[in-house]
Amino acid sequence: MKISKTPILLPVLVLIIFSTSCHAPKDLVFKEFNGLTVDNISFSGATLKVNLVYYNPNNFGLQLSRTDLDVFVDSTFLGHSAQDIQVTIPKRQDFTIPLKVDLDVKNLLKNGINSYFNRNVAVRVLGSVTLGKVGVYKKFAVDYTSMQNFSMFK
Repeated sequence: MKISKTPILLPVLVLIIFSTSCHAPKDLVFKEFNGLTVDNISFSGATLKVNLVYYNPNNFGLQLSRTDLDVFVDSTFLGHSAQDIQVTIPKRQDFTIPLKVDLDVKNLLKNGINSYFNRNVAVRVLGSVTLGKVGVYKKFAVDYTSMQNFSMFK
């Protein structure tokens, strides 16, 4: 009786091809923010709207379906963003995420005074985003810190 080696080698060959062709995904690159506005200001709260522009260096696109983020400015809690959103992230292109943040007015006033005097502030975003493709989504942790120019005197 002769045993064929083809059925045994085929899965091994497929595994080798897929493992060598797949690379770990690269992080999205933050480029800039624009369209910064503060709406619905009251004693109980306010809403910050901002467009975040990123670049996707990967050779594949994704879908962003949810954000759940806390925003800190110079280590002080500024607000929270929780939104169900559908943003297409194209491969090797820039894309924009429209973000709405519910602000803590007390800390907004404190940070407003600090940004009045400081040209650069440390902005930290902490939380999670849900990304996926073809209906399969996964939650990813976000912990991003950057120095940003928020001075009122630009």
